[in-house]
Amino acid sequence: MAQTVVLKVGMSCQGCVGAVNRVLGKMEGVESFDIDIKEQKVTVKGNVEPEAVFQTVSKTGKKTSYWPVDAETEPKAGAEPKAEAVTETKTEAETKTEAKVDAKADVEPKAAEAETKPSQV
Repeated sequence: MAQTVVLKVGMSCQGCVGAVNRVLGKMEGVESFDIDIKEQKVTVKGNVEPEAVFQTVSKTGKKTSYWPVDAETEPKAGAEPKAEAVTETKTEAETKTEAKVDAKADVEPKAAEAETKPSQV
């Protein structure tokens, strides 16, 4: 029975891709496979068992795990964390601005005190 197995494989260069390519090319039952280095995603189609594909790819020494089921909707979810990151950055900027305002508030009373002291002397 033909099925699709999707794995997350830690690949950082074309050598990593080549290693995964070699082991999958030799594996029985594999009809096709796609290796996406950017997403570190390997999709294997064919008459294969998921555990056999996992073990074969693991032999390359690359960190291998099954692709999370929730990740299929990742492009939609991927936009949300970026928006949160922007919000966090704005919050950090606002915090820095508030800190500057507080610093000025601390300086102003001291300046007022300094002005008062010469008047009292």
